[in-house]
Amino acid sequence: MAPPVPLFAVRGSDGTSLLRGPPQCEQQSSFPRHNKCVTFSRDGTLFGCCSGDSVSVVKSSDGAIMSTFDLPKTCLLEFSPLNSVLVTWQPYSKSQDSPQGDANLQLWSLPSGQLIKSLYQKKVDSWCPSWSEDENICVRIVNNELHFYENNDFNSIANKLHMQKVSEFALSPGGQPCKVAVYVPGSKGAPSFVRLYQYPVLGGPTAAIANKSFFKADKVDMQWNKKASAVLVTASVEVDKSGASYYGEQTLHYLGVNGETALVQLAKNGPIYDVVWSPNSAEFCVVYGFMPAKATVFNLKCDPVFDFGTGPRNAAYYSPQGHILVLAGFGNLQGKMEVWDVKKYKQVSKPQAADATLFSWCPDGEHVVTATCSPRLRVSNGYKIWHYTGSVLHRCDVEAGSELWEVLWQPFPHGSFPERPVNYQVASSELGTTQAPPTQAYRPPALRHLPASASTKLHEDEPPQNMRPGEKNLSKSALKNQKKREAKKAAKQESKSEPPPDPAPVTNSQSEPGSGDLETDKKMKNLKKKLKAIEELKEQQTSGQVLQKNQLEKIQKEEQLLKELEELQISQ
Repeated sequence: MAPPVPLFAVRGSDGTSLLRGPPQCEQQSSFPRHNKCVTFSRDGTLFGCCSGDSVSVVKSSDGAIMSTFDLPKTCLLEFSPLNSVLVTWQPYSKSQDSPQGDANLQLWSLPSGQLIKSLYQKKVDSWCPSWSEDENICVRIVNNELHFYENNDFNSIANKLHMQKVSEFALSPGGQPCKVAVYVPGSKGAPSFVRLYQYPVLGGPTAAIANKSFFKADKVDMQWNKKASAVLVTASVEVDKSGASYYGEQTLHYLGVNGETALVQLAKNGPIYDVVWSPNSAEFCVVYGFMPAKATVFNLKCDPVFDFGTGPRNAAYYSPQGHILVLAGFGNLQGKMEVWDVKKYKQVSKPQAADATLFSWCPDGEHVVTATCSPRLRVSNGYKIWHYTGSVLHRCDVEAGSELWEVLWQPFPHGSFPERPVNYQVASSELGTTQAPPTQAYRPPALRHLPASASTKLHEDEPPQNMRPGEKNLSKSALKNQKKREAKKAAKQESKSEPPPDPAPVTNSQSEPGSGDLETDKKMKNLKKKLKAIEELKEQQTSGQVLQKNQLEKIQKEEQLLKELEELQISQ
């Protein structure tokens, strides 16, 4: 049976379209009105949009309208995992008729179209309740408490978790048993902490299955892995008191449901740009450090598995199947992407998407989309659909005066698209590829008349390396240097093993030592001394040490000195 063809939603100032692709991207449905928000259901069968007049739910397959709700102020909407409930949110407001304000979070039954419950949700942060995958449990935060509902019965609270100043939570993915991670910020010198609980055991001093406390945390980002066996917590403060970073200061913590906790040790100082779990739930990738940033894959013991070296990057994206990893530098960077085969840790391609503000994997694990969207950038809006080998399959540039706001793929249930072998051959395309062109580092005017060398770079790039114990993965430059050293060593041994040349016959003019011979010996000794110094400088350069201008000039004279030495040896 052929795999399904994913849909692609494009929302902008000219309306919303559902395209069938890739790679053709033919239009299937269109919604001409300006839509404030659009979203797919978790299984991709339903598509919802709010136009400012009403909220519509349609079938993704043919665009047939299923339900329409008269909700003109709605700004956000979301589907429950089994499509039983539609959640809508509008900004909280007060009026003379309603001094306390109206309930602005509404839960609707999708099969019947009836209102289930209206609730108050003033803040847009964590506006949507979180469901377990089977919808047996639903959780929302209310005044420093977590309220748990069972079987979509929102008229009675089945359980509560009350902790002083609970500010954030994250419900585990998957089915039962359900787990929840809770964050409580520190106060009055006490540390912040994250605790893990397994529902329904929420009370008592021993209820938490894992606990991790830490300082330096104004806010946190908590991410569960797909198997719900561990959670990663990125803690950050907005101001770095040392003044080293404009981005504040971040730390990364690991909590396992077996009770194990750890601080993830990062090899370079600087911000943590991105943290992402692999779909296999056994590894995670971190992009971190002052530019050029490092990227490292860690296992569940928080030990480094593979280091991708340094480069202009601030984001990481695993394919849905987990067999490919893309490292990218978007935003204030130039849009360079590195596509890696995760099993072999071998680079597949290196395309570039300049001015991109959005990146997303297609569920098939073969295609990606990059887009330039407003309001992040109000000019040159448009999107491109790529094959991961670097070829552009489809391109759409928005006309002047129009804006592109959002693009998103239709999701599919797990297993809809099997993993395919990684292809290193560039996919054919009429639009070609946009491989990143090689760039040259800035060179000061004083060094521009000299040949380019590694020492003239502003930053020394670190090559990728395998971090598994007992395995050594040398980069191309390291292998080249290793071969040079081995060749030089072999040449020295060969010269030592050669018998000395037969002495030349002594003539009357050579039988008596003269001042000319002494002068030649002195010159040869001087030349050998200079050549030895040059050899030491070259070794320093190979090890990455920055040389001065006069030292570089000495290295350039090596060939001339060797020639002079050879002439003196012949004349003797």
